[in-house]
Amino acid sequence: MNDSLKTLLIIAFLIMILWNLGAGLYYLLVDKGQSKRTVNALTRRIGLSVLLVLIIIVSAKMGWIQFHGVGR
Repeated sequence: MNDSLKTLLIIAFLIMILWNLGAGLYYLLVDKGQSKRTVNALTRRIGLSVLLVLIIIVSAKMGWIQFHGVGR
């Protein structure tokens, strides 16, 4: 898999996570607790976050991505 494609995949996940976080805030302010749209948006955000972490862990274990950081 191309490095730029990997980066775009992670950025797309982060954008979707932020979108659902913003949607949850919007529904919280607009609905004033009268619907479950806030809960659904925040549930999707948590699901996407968990899925992103799992994808990163599996990708690292399979050798598709390599971590680099300070001090290596």
